[in-house]
Parts: sequence; C-alpha cells; structure tokens
Amino acid sequence: MDLPVGHVSDSLPNQELTTNAHTFDSHPRARERYATIWMMKKQTVIALVLVLLIPVVLVVGGMLFSLINPEIAAGHTNYVRNYHILSLVKHASFFATLAVAGILWLLACFLIVRSKERSSWWLFLAALGPWGFAILARLKDRASGETDRYGRFVRRLNWFVRAGYEVCTFVTIWLLAYEAMVLKRNLMILYESATTGVSTAQIIATQNASSGMWAFGEGMEVMYMVVLLYLLWPIVFNIVGRVASMMASPKAH
Repeated sequence: MDLPVGHVSDSLPNQELTTNAHTFDSHPRARERYATIWMMKKQTVIALVLVLLIPVVLVVGGMLFSLINPEIAAGHTNYVRNYHILSLVKHASFFATLAVAGILWLLACFLIVRSKERSSWWLFLAALGPWGFAILARLKDRASGETDRYGRFVRRLNWFVRAGYEVCTFVTIWLLAYEAMVLKRNLMILYESATTGVSTAQIIATQNASSGMWAFGEGMEVMYMVVLLYLLWPIVFNIVGRVASMMASPKAH
C-alpha cells in the first residue's frame, strides 16, 4: 500500500533528525576547527617525541664512540692505515651523533613554530637553547580562534597578568628542572653505591674531584629538563582540565 506523498516527505526528515542527530557537530566549519586543533596537538606530540629521542641518540652515539678503539689495529699489517681509518670512524661517529641531535632539536622547534602558524624566522631562536625554546613555546597561536583548554586559558589573560604568569612559569620550570637533576644525581649515587659497594661519601668525593665535568653535564641535564617541561606543561594542563570537567559533569546533572 502506497503512502501519501506528504506523509513520506514529513517522516523522512524526522527520521533523519533522529538517526543523525549526533552528526550535527560535524558541520564543515566545526570539522575544520577540530582538524586544526588536532593538527596543533599532533605537531606538539611529535615535537615531544623528537626531544625525547635526543638523549637516546647521545647515549647510543657515546657508546659507539667508546667501542671504537683504534689501538686494536696494533700488531696487524698496515697498522698505520688501519689506525687512521679507525680514528676517522671514531671521530665521524662523534660528529654524526651531534648532527643527528641537532637535527632533532631543529625539527622539534620547527614543529612548535608551525603549530602556532608563525613565521619560520622564529626558528633562529632555536640557537638560544632552552631560553629560545621558552619563547617559542609561549608564542601566541595564530592557527585558529578556537583552541584547546590551555590556549583558551592563556587568551583570557590580559597582558599584565599574562606577563606575570609567564615569569612565574619560567621560574617554576627552571626550579623543577634543577630539583629533577638533583634527584637524579642522588638516585644514581645510591645505585652506584649499591652495585659497587663503594660508600656514597667516596662517590661524592670522586665527583667533586672532577667538578667541572660534572657541573657541565648537570647543566645540560637541567636545560634538557626545561625544554621537556615546557612541552609537557600544556599537555598536562589539558589532561587535568579534561579530567576535572569529566568529574564535574555528573554533579552538574
């Protein structure tokens, strides 16, 4: 039995509203906005992964540098030639490690600049290390009017409060990075004492004897932690904000 034309035309829109009500958030402009936010987050996550790879590259490169010993050519024919070849490979591995770490650093800074749709000229701040990265991480987003929780929080601050917030964040991150380095140093001393049987006092005395080398290494660790914390802070802020909103939503209803 055929239904009236008017009945069919009225029922189909109602049925479509019922079955596809959840797709109204997929408006082209909404999809474009969500895609932009996702791309910004994706680039930040990739930058975080690249930064995490830097110490891995340095450790592997250092191990390779230590394993290559030109003196193993002693006692063999063409000793001079083999020695020079091994020496060349040893030094090449050192510079290759630095080059790969530098490329990872530049790529991470480039992704931060790109996620904010800023000019590539900002990439020159990468030469300033963690200080330049602090500026890049705090650049205003130009990607979209809509952004994540952290972006909305920062945009609501006026310039005076924003300046105070950035200064406090800078100081807090450097303090946290320093405390993380101290914690890591103490844990390594305890681990070395437990595995070697040497007292912690002797280990500390040995480190103090070469304080310059240890100070340089610990300074590099602090600067690395600063960069890592600057990358993690917006991510942690968004996660905490999302969890808080999810916990508060049942109470609202």
